[in-house]
Amino acid sequence: MPYCTACGSELADQARFCARCGAAFGSAGAASVQASRVIEAEPLDFTIQGDNLQVARLRLKPGQEVFAEAGKMLYKTPSIQWETRMSGDTIGQKIWGAVKRKLMGESLFWTYFRASAAGEVGFAGAYPGRIQSFDLKPGQSVMVQRDSFVCAQASNQVNIAFVKKLGTGFFGGEGFILEKITGPGIAFIHAGGDFIEFTLNAGESLQIDTGCIVAFDESVDYDIQFVGGIKTAIFGGEGLFLATLTGPGRVIVQSMTLEKMRRELAPARTGGDERSPLGALGGLFSSED
Repeated sequence: MPYCTACGSELADQARFCARCGAAFGSAGAASVQASRVIEAEPLDFTIQGDNLQVARLRLKPGQEVFAEAGKMLYKTPSIQWETRMSGDTIGQKIWGAVKRKLMGESLFWTYFRASAAGEVGFAGAYPGRIQSFDLKPGQSVMVQRDSFVCAQASNQVNIAFVKKLGTGFFGGEGFILEKITGPGIAFIHAGGDFIEFTLNAGESLQIDTGCIVAFDESVDYDIQFVGGIKTAIFGGEGLFLATLTGPGRVIVQSMTLEKMRRELAPARTGGDERSPLGALGGLFSSED
């Protein structure tokens, strides 16, 4: 599959123009030959600084561009120009892209940051937590929880992904919608607390408290499982179901969800992290976040 030399997007066979960035090629044959040579995104110089109020510091070269969720920028140097855009070539594509972003819990517009000269831009999450980077190869995808996207190189694509299993959508803690980030390029996400990373072998499973999943490889199977007996389900403090992830692939788990943080900060909290029996029964159809 050929890729665009300008933005890294996949090209249709015999394409003369890139559908995503509009880059033109001298001929259809030249497009395929030239695009096939560039299969990696331009290296990105970055550091993630801090403990659990982290900042992603991106040092951009002249002409280098990243895009971010609205409101995630912390600072930038004057050489970094920014512009709000709706992705897509036609009005229909722009509207549909905006609808998908709202379903993912993101803003209607992406904000693009382009360096006219060497400069730096910083991004941070909206609540205490960690920032995780993913260095994705062309066509490689990672599934992340909705509303977690921070920023990415312009060669990446962020799309909506629907949970295929009805029970997983109702009880899995993430709802029916996930975000799918596809390379090439480096992308950054943010979630609460600290992160624990697992690498699952083929057929190996991990049971996780619903809502605590941050991200997992596209190769990982995502399902839900009943916790066991009725007494454990109601009084165990973990709800009725656990999310079950089966390898092969990488899984990232967060120690603190936004919903847990809200419960702890609520004036009328009942104490601890325990879910009440009525809360366990009443929250059957609600996701964790």
